[in-house]
Amino acid sequence: KECDWSSDVCSSDLIGEVTSEGGVENALAVTRSLDLRYRGLDAALHIELGDATHPAEAYAAAYQQRFGYSYPGREIELVAARVEVCGRSGVSLPESTLVVATEAIPDRIARAFFDGQWIDAPVYSRDRLTPGAILHGPAIVVESFATTVVSRGWTAEMRTAGELQLRRVALPATTTQKPDSSTQRNPGQLDASFDPVKLEVISRHLTAIAEQMGIALRNTATSVNVKERLDFSCAIFTSQGELVVNAPHIPVHLGAMGETVRELIADNPVLRPGDVLVTNDPYRGGSHLPDVTVVTPVHDPQTGALRFFTASRAHHAEIGGITPGSMPPFSKNLAEEGVRISNFKLVDAGTPRWDALRDLLSGGPWTSRSPEDNLVDLEAQVAANHQGRLAVERLVERYTWAEVDRYMSFLQRVAEQKTRAALRRLPQGTYAFQDFMDDGARIAVAITVEEGTIAIDFAGTAGVLEGNLNANRAIVTAAVMYCLRCLVNEDIPLNQGLLAPVKLILPPSMLAPQSGATPELTPAVVGGNVETSQRVVDVLLGALGLAAASQGTMNNFLFGDATFGYYETICGGAGATPQGPGADAVHTHMTNTRLTDPEILEMRFPVRVREFSIRRGSGGAGRHR
Repeated sequence: KECDWSSDVCSSDLIGEVTSEGGVENALAVTRSLDLRYRGLDAALHIELGDATHPAEAYAAAYQQRFGYSYPGREIELVAARVEVCGRSGVSLPESTLVVATEAIPDRIARAFFDGQWIDAPVYSRDRLTPGAILHGPAIVVESFATTVVSRGWTAEMRTAGELQLRRVALPATTTQKPDSSTQRNPGQLDASFDPVKLEVISRHLTAIAEQMGIALRNTATSVNVKERLDFSCAIFTSQGELVVNAPHIPVHLGAMGETVRELIADNPVLRPGDVLVTNDPYRGGSHLPDVTVVTPVHDPQTGALRFFTASRAHHAEIGGITPGSMPPFSKNLAEEGVRISNFKLVDAGTPRWDALRDLLSGGPWTSRSPEDNLVDLEAQVAANHQGRLAVERLVERYTWAEVDRYMSFLQRVAEQKTRAALRRLPQGTYAFQDFMDDGARIAVAITVEEGTIAIDFAGTAGVLEGNLNANRAIVTAAVMYCLRCLVNEDIPLNQGLLAPVKLILPPSMLAPQSGATPELTPAVVGGNVETSQRVVDVLLGALGLAAASQGTMNNFLFGDATFGYYETICGGAGATPQGPGADAVHTHMTNTRLTDPEILEMRFPVRVREFSIRRGSGGAGRHR
C-alpha cells in the first residue's frame, strides 16, 4: 500500500484493513523492513528493522554474514520499503489427537524397491485414510501433490486433524556392502570401515553444496555470461588442491582448476582465515585470461588448520586485450589478450582489496573495458565460495571433520577404481589418431591401454603456434579427465581420482607452450581453451574408436566497442557412435553453457537479433548421423 513508510498513519490504515477482515486488533504485529544493496550491485538483501539497530549497520552485518566481508563507508541504496501488519483471527484449529488404531486397507499393490530389493508394496490413498488408520512399512501413501514412503521398521497413523504421524518401531536389519575381492586387490583400495551408503550420502551432500555455490554465483553476478549463459564452475578441493566434487558445470574449467589451486598453494605457503585469492594465469593452471578463478581457503575454526578449499571459475566477457570481448582472433602474445592476474590476494584476512584489483584491471597496454563489471562478478564469486564454506562447515558439524575428510578420500578412490575397471573393459593395446586445426597444425596422440592403466602420448603434435590456438597442460588434462568420465559411464563425481591410472606425456608443442619473462613474450592461448580443447577431445575419442568428431569448435562469437564487450559460444553437435546418432544443436564436450535469450541480449546490449536457426544437415550423411 502506497503511503509514508515511516508514519503511524500508514500502519493505522493497514491495521484497519486487517481488522476488517477478521484480525483481532490487540493481536496485531507491525513489521517494517527495507531491501538494501551496496551501490553498483544488482541483488538486494531484505533487512527487518529493530528499534536499536541502524538500517546501514543491519545491512552491513547481514552482508558480512552472507558473503564473508563488507564495505565500510560504501554507499547503500534503498530498493524497497515495506510495512507489514499481521493479525491472528482468534480462531484456533481443532486439537489433533490419536484415536483407537485400526488397520488400514491398501488400495492396491505395486512393485517397489526397498532395502536393496524389489517387493510387492501396499499403496494407500491419503484421502481414504480415516482417523486411527494405521499402516506398517514398507508402504507408500499417495495424494494429489505428494508421495509419502514409509520405510521398513516404521508405522504411519492418521490423526484426527488429518496428519500422518510416523513412528519408528524397529531398526531395519542392514548389511554393509564391502568391495569385492577383485576391487580390494586394485590400487586405491578402500579400507574395511568404508560404508557405501554413507559415501553416497556425503557425496550427494557435497555435490549439492557445489550446486548451491553456482546458484549463489548466478544470483549475485551482473554479467550476461554468468547470469544467462551460466559460463562458470564451482567445486570443492582438498587442502592439497585435489578436486573432490563439483557441480555439473563446465568440463574445461573443472578439469583444470586443481592445478590452479595447487599453484596458489605453492605461492602462498601461509594462508589465514578470511583470505581470498584470484588468478587467471593460463600458465599457472588457468585456461585463458577471461576465465577468472577465485579460491577461498577454509580453516578449522577450533584449531586453525587448513581443511579444504572452495573455488569458482567464471568467464568474464571483458578482461582487456586488443579487441572487445577479450577473445581476439589474431593475438600473437598473452599481453594482447588482456590483463593477467597471476596471484592476487583479493581479501587479506577479511580485509577486501578491491581498489588494488581495480588498479590492476585498469593498468597495462590493453586494459579491461568494464572493470566495474569485473569487480561485481568477482564479488559474486567470493560470495559463492563463502556459501560453500558455510555449507561444508555445517556438514562437518554433523559428521565431524575426520569423517568428512575420510570420505573425501574415499570419493577419489572410488573414482579411481571405476576408471581402472572401465580401462580393463577396453581391448588392451596401443591406439593412434590425429586431426588438424584449420591452419594445418597437427594434434597427434598414441594411447596405450594396459591392465587398468592408460598412457596418453601427444608426441608428433605441432610445435608452439604463432597464433592463439596454443593450449596448456591444464586444458589437456581437463580434456583427458572429461573423456575418462565419459568412458566410466556411471554416475560418479568428476574428481582427481579419475587421473590416478593416467600417465600424460606432453612434449614441448602447441599443447605445452612455456611462459615467457613478460606477457609480451608469452605465447597466446585464448583460442586454445575453446578451439583446441574441443579438437583434443575429438582426437582422444577417435583414437579409442568411441565417437566421430564433434564440430571441433566452440563457435566463439564476440563483438563490442570501446565501452562494452560481448562473448557467446554457439552450440554445435556431438559426433555419432557405432551404436547411434550424435547430438545436434547443443553444447557438447568441453563447453556446457546456455545460449543467451534474444530478449536478454537485446535488453543488455545495443543490438537486434535478426535470426537464430539450425543449419539442418550440416553434419553430413551416414548410417548414424
